[in-house]
Amino acid sequence: MRAAKPADGIGFAGHEAATGGSVLRGAIRGQRRYVAGASMLAAAHQAGEALVPVVVGVVIDQAVTTGSMPALLRWLVVLAVVFAGLSASFRFAARAGERAAEQGAHRLRVELSARVLHARGGAEAGRLPGALVNIATGDAKRVGAVNGVLPFGIAAVAGLLVSAVALLRISVPLGLLVLLGTPPLLLLTHLIGRPLERRSGVEQEQAAHASGIAADLVAGLRVLKGIGAEPAAVARYRRTSRISLAATLRAAKAQSWHDGAILALTGVFIAVVALVGGQLAVAGTISVGELVAAVGLAQFLLTPFQMFAWVNGELAQGRASAARIASVLAAPHAVGTGTASPASPASGGVRLLGLTHGALRGVDLDIAPGTHLGVVTTDPAAAADLLDCLAREAEPGAGSVELDQVDLTEMAPDRVREVLMVAAHDADLFEQSVRDNVLAGRTDGAADVDRAMAAATADEVARSLPEGAATVLAERGSSLSGGQRQRVALARALAADPPVLVVHDPTTAVDAVTESRIASEIARLRRGRTTVLVCTSPALLAAADRVVLLADGRVVADGAHADLVHTHPGYRTAVLS
Repeated sequence: MRAAKPADGIGFAGHEAATGGSVLRGAIRGQRRYVAGASMLAAAHQAGEALVPVVVGVVIDQAVTTGSMPALLRWLVVLAVVFAGLSASFRFAARAGERAAEQGAHRLRVELSARVLHARGGAEAGRLPGALVNIATGDAKRVGAVNGVLPFGIAAVAGLLVSAVALLRISVPLGLLVLLGTPPLLLLTHLIGRPLERRSGVEQEQAAHASGIAADLVAGLRVLKGIGAEPAAVARYRRTSRISLAATLRAAKAQSWHDGAILALTGVFIAVVALVGGQLAVAGTISVGELVAAVGLAQFLLTPFQMFAWVNGELAQGRASAARIASVLAAPHAVGTGTASPASPASGGVRLLGLTHGALRGVDLDIAPGTHLGVVTTDPAAAADLLDCLAREAEPGAGSVELDQVDLTEMAPDRVREVLMVAAHDADLFEQSVRDNVLAGRTDGAADVDRAMAAATADEVARSLPEGAATVLAERGSSLSGGQRQRVALARALAADPPVLVVHDPTTAVDAVTESRIASEIARLRRGRTTVLVCTSPALLAAADRVVLLADGRVVADGAHADLVHTHPGYRTAVLS
């Protein structure tokens, strides 16, 4: 599968270059048209709000004081136009800002999904699946929300500028007070937001970890019940949840201190403006209408400063979330890439030369094209490491894996997987019909799909369901038993029909009679194709052309299943015990 192209508008120079700042800037830049439009409309709204007390002051001076009815009507019409304009501006600004927020969050989710699903992997290292989901939902939403609040921050600046100009026209001292007092106030607002940013990052990290633990518990609920480990699992989640709750409460406390401190600062500032305006009116420097306008503007100033507090808090949380998103986007790839292509058509020959990785210690193995091979390991870690190398999900520490005499490290992982497919033991099923799950491995050849289902005895599973193969499965195939899930997953792997198929423990939950049938059907269906069965099932191994035993990280036995059972004690113990 080829990696998805990065969404337009995210704008990173590359995943490796992603930082919290670049994520935030990219999200804004990708929606710049809507952000700019929302900013202009929101600025018009705030300018209109600032003009309302000015117009009221003019009405008092030119109409109420003079008793002029024409002037009163004229300025009331002006006031109505101002109200209509600011109302329409706010409505369309909010609509454009919300669109920018949602689209920005969506594009981040697409970018994160593309990185997590990238053929070279690496993004999932050290992270629980639930944590990745939390980053792609909660953190992406918070970063996208910055697009929705930024226009109102710009609007607040516009409101302050209009207020300052109006106050300058009324009185130079009042205008200078607003112009010179606003920058220090904004700086204090930014500094007050720093603790909120730090605590918001910790809150999201702990919430993501708790989500990851919860997802793992739900996925393994049947196993936990089977081994009686429910109390331990619940206790673990309770501890994690309490840590997350504590982090959330600390963030909420920081938010309350942030909002309260900013409200106090703005309240003092507005009181000073009103006090200076009142003294000027008493001294006769400004008229009654100008005093009303000045007091109205002083009261209006509370709105821009409240907006600053809101925007600053959202920016603080957005920066924290952007840093977490950047940590996923910039995660190093698990494997490298290459320019070589697999042979076409692929013959399916696989060769391991001195392969060393994890529990593997210099494995040498030559698998001829069309071989039906069984691989038995005495150490489960060795099986996992072998599968990782074959699936091109990890780079060998030493040695190499060759596909048709081409080193896998010289090919891009997605090109390798076009020829060599590894079907993991714990493969998940999708919330689709049985047939759609089997078809997930290919999009053509319905007859081959039917043969694959028959070979895996998944056709029997389908016949036992209410709507047959059209029955929609529950999430992760939880509506099926363990054996039924394995048979459908095996059918999907067989239906893909790659030149080289590696299957890990495909029948551990299947009864012995069915397993024996599956073993012979796999051998028949895959005749002429290279097949590697990593398992300890006697039935599957008996149907193989050849079996190798890995012990202490090396190949210690090679031969037919029946011969090894009689001649090799270690093999007999691994398979029959």
